[in-house]
Amino acid sequence: MTDRFTFTIHATCGKARTGAIHLQRGVIRTPAFMPVGTAATVKAMKPGDVAAAGADIILGNTYHLMLRPGAERVARLGGLHAMMGWSRPILTDSGGYQVMSLADLTKRSEEGVSFKSHLDGSRHLLSPERSMEIQRLIGSDIVMACDELVPTTSTREVQAAAMERSMRWAKRSRDAFDSGGEHAARAALFGIQQGALDEGLRKSSADALTHIGCDGDAVGGLAVGEGQEAMFACLDYAPDQLPADKPRYLMGVGKPDDIVGSVERGIDMFDCVLPTRSGRTGQAFTRAGPLNIRNARHAEDTGPLDPACPCPVCGTWSRAYLHHLVRAGEILGAMLMTEHNIWFYETLMADLRSAITEQRLAPFAEDFRAAYSGERP
Repeated sequence: MTDRFTFTIHATCGKARTGAIHLQRGVIRTPAFMPVGTAATVKAMKPGDVAAAGADIILGNTYHLMLRPGAERVARLGGLHAMMGWSRPILTDSGGYQVMSLADLTKRSEEGVSFKSHLDGSRHLLSPERSMEIQRLIGSDIVMACDELVPTTSTREVQAAAMERSMRWAKRSRDAFDSGGEHAARAALFGIQQGALDEGLRKSSADALTHIGCDGDAVGGLAVGEGQEAMFACLDYAPDQLPADKPRYLMGVGKPDDIVGSVERGIDMFDCVLPTRSGRTGQAFTRAGPLNIRNARHAEDTGPLDPACPCPVCGTWSRAYLHHLVRAGEILGAMLMTEHNIWFYETLMADLRSAITEQRLAPFAEDFRAAYSGERP
């Protein structure tokens, strides 16, 4: 840990922790949710509104930004922060998820992943060294090591090979990151634990990452279709295998009840497209569970999306108006629904931080799950 990056744990409650990550561009309160800004924008949101909702950090994507507008172009425009008007920290995903999700367009080797662009068919090679270069050009504050992600349904042999290659790539990422000059002097590098649902593979991955020495660690390879029960079973041991004095980031998670259960198991950071994607398709997250604003029952409902929500949307517009906007295909509908969802997620994180600090996480989590699932009387 250096003055470019520090992580302080302020309180614990069971396995859960609350604290702060200090970076040169700002402080990230943990547990933290990072809205996803894949292509240099949190969809349907202005940066100032994302910050007003309580987000300390957002996520960008190496794969997508290298294709459009291009990392070198982003650098010429002053970096991602200047280009999009966001002054707080940005974490960039190294592209491992796209390697799996776009598998038909990729070819993997020890050197890296060669792929054909889904935009124009151009050929590219994403190696650990190139991934570090792209994230440096973009100006990322938290850089993710390059990894190989495979489905949890893969054979153990395939999972082991991918984990071992990911650890070799993590070492190459570490070496390339350290040679990044000024960027390396102010940014942080996170490794990614792999191993699917296998406790032994996860332990080997954690040991390798500890030897490599990153600033934080991600639990990768989950939230890819295995279901909440299997994910939580893995999280019962995977975070404990990682260093306790470093932040733990669960990639691509998730639904609100996924987040609450993962915080209980020691996770500090999250990202997911759900609040933005759901907002654009008419789904709102509320303490009483998700609702579809398209449903006819909302057509003349003058109440807010969530009476307990402090967001500007719930304080100003009715379900009836939002129902009209979304059914009519108005852009404002997507904007307001997304803004509410981001506020919901960030308010949930603030409530979790308070519950941990005040040593009442268990009753908070129990009450949240009962209300969210509709089981509360």
